[in-house]
Amino acid sequence: MGAAALVVSVVPGQAVAAGGAAAAEVIPGKGTSTPSLVDGIREGVRASGSAADAAREHLADKQDRYHIAAPGRDLRPVQTVGSGRDEIVRLQQKYQGVDVLGGQYVVRMEKKDGKRVVTGTSGKYFTGLKADTKAEVGEELAVRRAVEATLRDLGGKRVGKPGAAPSLTGAAHGLVVVPKGPGVLTHHITVRGTDPADGKPVLREVYIDAKSGFPVLQYSGIKTFGADIKGKALAEASAKSAVGRSPGKADGVSPGIAGSGVKYDGTTVELGLFKDTARNEYVMTDYSRMWDSTQNLISTWDARGKDVSETSGGWPSGIKEFGSPGPNFGKDATEAGAVDAHWAAGKVYDYYKKVHGRNSLDGRGMAINSLVGVTDRGKAYINAFWDGTKMVYGGGDDEYKTLSADLDVVGHEMTHGVVENSANLVYAGQSGALNEALADYFGNAIAVDAAGISMDDPDAGLLGGNLCRKKSPRECAFRDLNDGKTTSKNFLGVGFGTDNGGVHLNSTIFSGALWNIRQDLGRTLADKIAYKALTEYMTPLDGFTEGRDAVIAAAKALGVSAKELGTVTRSFNAHGIVPNWEQALGVDTDLLSGKVNTAGTGVGAGGGWWAASRSNDDGSEPYSVWAGRTDGTGEKKLISPNDGRYHAYPATDGKTVAWVAVGKNGMDVLSRPLAGGPVKKLYTSAGINAVRVEGDTVVVEEQIALGDRHVGYLRTGDKTPTWVDDRRAGTDTATASISGGRIAYARIAPEGGGFRSTTEVLDLKTGRKTVMGQVDTPSAIGQTGINGKNVFWLAYDFDAQGKGSSAVRRANFDGTGVTDINKSKGDQTYFPLDLTASESAVTVTSLPPESAVKNEALPKLFQFATDGSTDPTRARVSCNRGEQSSAAAAGGRQVVWLDGTTGYADLVTRTRPAGSCG
Repeated sequence: MGAAALVVSVVPGQAVAAGGAAAAEVIPGKGTSTPSLVDGIREGVRASGSAADAAREHLADKQDRYHIAAPGRDLRPVQTVGSGRDEIVRLQQKYQGVDVLGGQYVVRMEKKDGKRVVTGTSGKYFTGLKADTKAEVGEELAVRRAVEATLRDLGGKRVGKPGAAPSLTGAAHGLVVVPKGPGVLTHHITVRGTDPADGKPVLREVYIDAKSGFPVLQYSGIKTFGADIKGKALAEASAKSAVGRSPGKADGVSPGIAGSGVKYDGTTVELGLFKDTARNEYVMTDYSRMWDSTQNLISTWDARGKDVSETSGGWPSGIKEFGSPGPNFGKDATEAGAVDAHWAAGKVYDYYKKVHGRNSLDGRGMAINSLVGVTDRGKAYINAFWDGTKMVYGGGDDEYKTLSADLDVVGHEMTHGVVENSANLVYAGQSGALNEALADYFGNAIAVDAAGISMDDPDAGLLGGNLCRKKSPRECAFRDLNDGKTTSKNFLGVGFGTDNGGVHLNSTIFSGALWNIRQDLGRTLADKIAYKALTEYMTPLDGFTEGRDAVIAAAKALGVSAKELGTVTRSFNAHGIVPNWEQALGVDTDLLSGKVNTAGTGVGAGGGWWAASRSNDDGSEPYSVWAGRTDGTGEKKLISPNDGRYHAYPATDGKTVAWVAVGKNGMDVLSRPLAGGPVKKLYTSAGINAVRVEGDTVVVEEQIALGDRHVGYLRTGDKTPTWVDDRRAGTDTATASISGGRIAYARIAPEGGGFRSTTEVLDLKTGRKTVMGQVDTPSAIGQTGINGKNVFWLAYDFDAQGKGSSAVRRANFDGTGVTDINKSKGDQTYFPLDLTASESAVTVTSLPPESAVKNEALPKLFQFATDGSTDPTRARVSCNRGEQSSAAAAGGRQVVWLDGTTGYADLVTRTRPAGSCG
């Protein structure tokens, strides 16, 4: 699935006149009869009753415009916000009683002098839904499949230390219709826990097809400040922490105390504190700001020594608010980042209250909690995030201060809370990039104004520029709102497995346009336009084009001049955010199958043929396996039956296609001759990660018990696989390849009180297993490859922080002649993810060093000669700027793969490398 696939109505049509209302502007929605935006109207509606009832009555009365048959039944009120005479009603679409993901419609009204008028509407209401809303997969199976899918995605194609199942749990939230085409009925599952590879927190939203049990959509719910390429509990914890010290509202006087502390930049600032008599300390709890409304608190908590995995979606045990014997906090609180965090949280609260009239992040005076100083398994965690209930800031190290030490970081994370409680932009693809863009804009706006920095200052647009101890702000910054990025030159098409579909990688395209508006129109007007667009016009699945429409409409509603409106429009034009901009994205590859609309399903190639899964154009149909010639000639062939299951992970040798069919009763390994004939069921399992095929041999990788992986093979007539490791407990085998009657695979097993990672080759003719030699002692083995002469594999030696070395390793079949045809280490270490081999070339999918530019931070394909003689040593297969994945060698130097450059997953090929792409 490409980064744009979740954004169902990406490109609305041009504005047209509404029937019977010449002044009205109506922008049609895409894939629906309901407009994405209606503006410039003043249409009366009954003044009595609730705003939500009046909004639905308007939609019913104007059915010829909105095409919503039963607003009273199919639109559920989720939020009504009143500000002066304005009323903003958000309505959630339901289809046959089931919520529709991102189906939200906004009605804007004015109520004055006993009269109420509708001034505009916007959002997504999907009129073409026809899905059956009866689930055939139960919640228990859906939760298990969601956890398995998360584990498979986190583990990738590496075999590390086996052991107990990782701490991942799933919670079901009921049925949801994902609005692809006629709709896909799913179970919405939230998976929480820790990544078994690096210990990072996991919060994954997974949507499991309720008919087959296949994960049709998944993305991270953790909203971090920096890109990472590689609730109730809080309320209860906060309540418990306040026991015995809540002063009550005696005489209406706030118990807040004005203290002080020194920020990282040496400035002494005032802090809102409370005298905790039980602790006999002054603590970082600010009562004063919300004392006259909800009496909720702004608190800053000491989370030093707590691992980041304990903080996402939960409340670490034993933590307390930062405290001091006196009201003036000392050096320890400064170095911990507590002074900056507490001061900044108050500043951000004040900004939203004074400038926009918003009381806290939810607009209703919610408590604000900041956890400061968390670590990553005892080492520095250089990031920050909003998890839906609180802000979490990583502790610093020799290079970085704590992440709370820059006001724009705090403003960014708290703005995620504002977004979540208004437009609630889905944190994936374009809507996720829009979410990040707004967090960046407001975070930086707050910081620039607080510091008195001119908008003309070349460093004004830097985010996180003050976090480094030694580097300059420009060297240190995570992003720059003045980077000049445009859709045509810089948009990066990636799947949701990479940066949630490019939420950070693409955000400055939109935030850059907003920043230009602020530079040209001034702080006050620009901020009001952006805030109004966010809170009154945008809805969860909006992309860049809908975001543009929302900002322009908000500017009009604020009464800007024609000149000012022209400035707003030109700012978006300059960043390439114009109707149909996605169609201008170019590639340097040959298209084999466009918009396959699949995610994580793999590609197979061999004997002049490719095999790949694909859905229909809107991605609503269960996946089918198709095959075609790698030279692009001839007709494509449908290989799998259309039986409601998801057919995935295909492999082919040019004569036979083998794949996995995922359904409610398990996963079937199937095969079929390319020349035609019946589909054969070879094996049924609860979990299959991959298949390979050569002649009458099909190799499978099975995953059981949420972690154990085992390689086996089936030949004609076999009822069950022969397992290369006899399925021994404590032993894992995976990442298999097959060629010339030999199977190569990675193996890790107990040895000498620890575990040993090896590469093995099984000769099917003799039954002999040969262990390959190693240049060093790898900590993990990645994907293997094999041809008529050699065995190849990925070898890793990384520590918990991802530092170390990686290599593309080669050996003879007897285990001798081991050498690295490419190795990287230190600061220039590439991180290889996948490997595929032909007789003359080895192609590796790799993440480059962290220091690489943004485009190069995506998975790219690099090719080497099998003898290591390629000059240059590392050749880029393609210069496409999007994500490249699921590569399969097609013979010679030709490779086929899934490419995300266009914003969709396209099956493409090149017959030779593109070169250095310099």
